[in-house]
Amino acid sequence: MGILYSILIGGIAGFLADLVFKRFSFSLIVQILLGILGGFVGGYIFGRDGGVIDQIVTAFVGAVIVLGIAALIKGSRKTV
Repeated sequence: MGILYSILIGGIAGFLADLVFKRFSFSLIVQILLGILGGFVGGYIFGRDGGVIDQIVTAFVGAVIVLGIAALIKGSRKTV
């Protein structure tokens, strides 16, 4: 049950983060993975564990940070 719960929270957070960065349009699988990774990043930064809404917000903020870093890396490459 814990894995399904993490996938659900990660999917919601990844979808919301993908809406913020409209320039990047990822598939549902990538959104879920991004949300799960964002949950780890957000949990590390905030260091708290709360209810469902708190976990979605934490994973969302972490996913936005991960997407921001990806945008910086992708934007720094020069096309020739």
